[in-house]
Amino acid sequence: DKAFDFANRRGVKETSSLPLRQRYITHTNCEAKPRNPSHTKMGDSKVETISRLAQWRIDNFSPCSYKKSDPFKVGLWNWHLSIEKNRYMYIRLFPEPSRVSKEQPPYAKFILRISNVGANRRLYISPVHDRPLRTCDDFYWPVDSSFHGRFIIDVEFLDLRICPINITCFLNPLVVKTQGGETVSIWPMDGAIQSMSTQTTLRCLARMLDEGLHADVTIKTAEGTLRAHKAVLSASSPVFESMFHHNLKEKESSTIHIDDMSLESCRALLNYLYGTINQEDFWKHRLPLLGAANKYDIVDLKDACEESLLEDINSQNVLERLQEAWLYQLTKLKKGCMTYLFDFGKIYDVRDEINNFFRQADRELMLDMFQEVLTVWKPV
Repeated sequence: DKAFDFANRRGVKETSSLPLRQRYITHTNCEAKPRNPSHTKMGDSKVETISRLAQWRIDNFSPCSYKKSDPFKVGLWNWHLSIEKNRYMYIRLFPEPSRVSKEQPPYAKFILRISNVGANRRLYISPVHDRPLRTCDDFYWPVDSSFHGRFIIDVEFLDLRICPINITCFLNPLVVKTQGGETVSIWPMDGAIQSMSTQTTLRCLARMLDEGLHADVTIKTAEGTLRAHKAVLSASSPVFESMFHHNLKEKESSTIHIDDMSLESCRALLNYLYGTINQEDFWKHRLPLLGAANKYDIVDLKDACEESLLEDINSQNVLERLQEAWLYQLTKLKKGCMTYLFDFGKIYDVRDEINNFFRQADRELMLDMFQEVLTVWKPV
């Protein structure tokens, strides 16, 4: 028929997965133009956008015509809509070819709507589409209806994600990273806003500590001094809060003496309180950090140290860990050491060290160990 003859003249190809009267027509060229320039009216190629909605108003569209919209920006990409009318109406959505769309192709979740303008309004809504979009050949929506006169095409983006390639995408100020199979939304959702806020706060606190911005207290150790902020210390520890609240020497001199910690361990303590400590420093200084957490009543740090010390109990450190657990009343660590020694029979691996341990151990700790022996080795 005339529609298919016109399609053949324009250099398009047919897909024959459907019966002849319902075959889809697919462009072989994203930039195809109609033979008759009058088929395209330049005034209605603009797409209006608000938030995640894009709307294209078509004033007039003749049969056997093709029209492509001006580019419009949603997310990281510039987009185009195109429309072709033959036996069916075909609507396409695709990103504008660019470096961004090549290196960071979008994975889009969206809905299309088409409606005519006038008293007898008809509305067609597409299914929810969720797919990668790289070129104009990746998606088209056939509409089994003819719209005459003015009509409107809406595309609502439900989500836009980065395709699964190893990239780092800077989204002011969110940094999105993907390393493998999962796509990542470019739009903050659920807890992402809170996460962004937390990251910003931590960056500010790190700068305050590193640069000494408005620092108002000096911490003196045997090896040197550090600068900090009374507000941060007080919010982290009731002991520090009491120092600065009551008329104590620390309040008057704005100086805290910490003679039982090295300069590096004290710096690790401050890094923890300011939220900037890394795993390596925490692991290296966890025993002095445990002592500081107990001394200054920093409950969350004390719990973190106990959990960490539980992770690597072995024959070389179990007696030391048991002593620390007793000293700082760490129930889980104490139980873990007892289980390692008696339930798993590792007491035989520390026979050379046990005599020296008993000479220094508290009598109540020795009694607990004896009771553990009786519990584990009781006759069956």
